[in-house]
Amino acid sequence: MPVAPTARAAEFLEQIGGSARRQLDAGDVAVIVAHPDDETIGCGALLARLTGVRVIVITDGAPRNLQDAKCYGFATAAEYAAARSDELRDALGIAHLKPDCITQFGVPDQQAAYRIPQIISRVATLFRELGIRIALTHAYEGGHPDHDATAFSVHRAAGRRPPNTCIVEMPFYRAEGSGDVRQSFTPIAGHQAITIELTPDERELKQQMTAAHATQKNVLAGFPLQREQFRIAPDYDFSRPPNNGDVLYDRENWGIDSKRWLESARTALAEEHSAACA
Repeated sequence: MPVAPTARAAEFLEQIGGSARRQLDAGDVAVIVAHPDDETIGCGALLARLTGVRVIVITDGAPRNLQDAKCYGFATAAEYAAARSDELRDALGIAHLKPDCITQFGVPDQQAAYRIPQIISRVATLFRELGIRIALTHAYEGGHPDHDATAFSVHRAAGRRPPNTCIVEMPFYRAEGSGDVRQSFTPIAGHQAITIELTPDERELKQQMTAAHATQKNVLAGFPLQREQFRIAPDYDFSRPPNNGDVLYDRENWGIDSKRWLESARTALAEEHSAACA
């Protein structure tokens, strides 16, 4: 008899949180993140323990305004995206993942919200083709618009198949007060997180993966290496703002604000509803 999705997710969390740190059969697990380097931030140490895992990266990590590209010495977005792709492969290689486990959609950085229907379709297809039952992805936390678009797309893609894909989420960063807080979930009643305190060897591996993302050195310096957190994702209402309406990208120039993000999400939900009723 097939294992129910919530039971599979609970079993998965119990396995990864154990003290034995053993290798796990992860042929039905996919890590789906917005940018090259998000896989390292969210679950770099865990990845090395997941045999057969797939890694799906939605954007190319290269905003088209070229501000970041030129800051790091690249003349074009394409050159910057190629460098970030190389860094991704190098980082995952440190975790003993081969290039054929990586799928990159190549959506322009900061534009995922404008490609939500296409992303949902591609993720749903991969779930079906690869038999994915556990999806590790971003929490809906209002930190970066690409993170929220990825979370939304994964939730909608999981809903397109029979109910046997469960979502486990990872915290990245979100607004709090006048600043931000990193790798801490927005508290939601009834949804407890597990915290994996990394061993010295795991911290060293994660540090090496972080260093492989050389162009992101300054950004990644602000993320701790001591622990990784996970929880079964709540059933979010993506027509409402995340993080109780305190959205970090309303303070930043990251290609979209929360009002426009919600318009994109609501349009995608309406299109899904119309298609289902047709």
